[in-house]
Amino acid sequence: MPHVFFAAAYRKSAFPALFVSFAVALAATGCVRLSTFDANGLWKVVGEQCVPNARNTANPGPCASVDFQKRYALLKDINGRAQYLLIPTDRVPGIESPEILYGGSPEYWAGAWAAGRYVDARLKTTLAPTQLGLEINSSQRRSQNQLHIHVDCMRNDIADALAPYRHDTSGTWRWTTLDGKRYRVMRVMSLTDGGNPFRVVARDLGAQQSMGAQTILVTGAGPDTTRDGWLVVNSGLDVEGGTGTAEGLLDHSCALARAR
Repeated sequence: MPHVFFAAAYRKSAFPALFVSFAVALAATGCVRLSTFDANGLWKVVGEQCVPNARNTANPGPCASVDFQKRYALLKDINGRAQYLLIPTDRVPGIESPEILYGGSPEYWAGAWAAGRYVDARLKTTLAPTQLGLEINSSQRRSQNQLHIHVDCMRNDIADALAPYRHDTSGTWRWTTLDGKRYRVMRVMSLTDGGNPFRVVARDLGAQQSMGAQTILVTGAGPDTTRDGWLVVNSGLDVEGGTGTAEGLLDHSCALARAR
């Protein structure tokens, strides 16, 4: 799904005043579809606003936070009740970027999981690990040319559908169908180093597959991630019956939070 942000977030950009006025008018009635105007919009917000603001004034606005040591920022997406995006503070186009697989590269997934506290704060509740989801789209199914991981609520029915995999032996893929698309699911005990979902998916791709065609979703495998770990859910445009986006497995309305 294309990302949307308040037009005010672009107050320092090079967009003409006419665009800003138009964006404000759209925001008043719904939302602005950033991808319609600029596929580099996310980078312009993070690289040209959040990073210098955090460095020069200690105020990361319009981002919620900027972590220079871990090399990522967190930005509230206007799309959804509580959805945040984790975005590198380096120029990293997306899931196809080879630098995300190097030893010592930033552990974006661990950072995205920790960002669940921002979702909790928005919802004024504490989500169970099985109710929190992280997702990244394939290069062909994204609207922005800057890597970003969605941090949001899981759909209730998808959380239920993944329940049979919560006690799987870690490190083993199992195939399933979710929303009519083919996915494979692996339980991992860490989101860093060898358990980093980028590396987990990349090392088991077939010879004719590519990282750019993949989508990844991560959610808790049980009520205690220290004990239960996480589920890595992967599909791809190069998989028969697969998909390049798992964003639809998230619930941007966070209905499960209302039910608690």
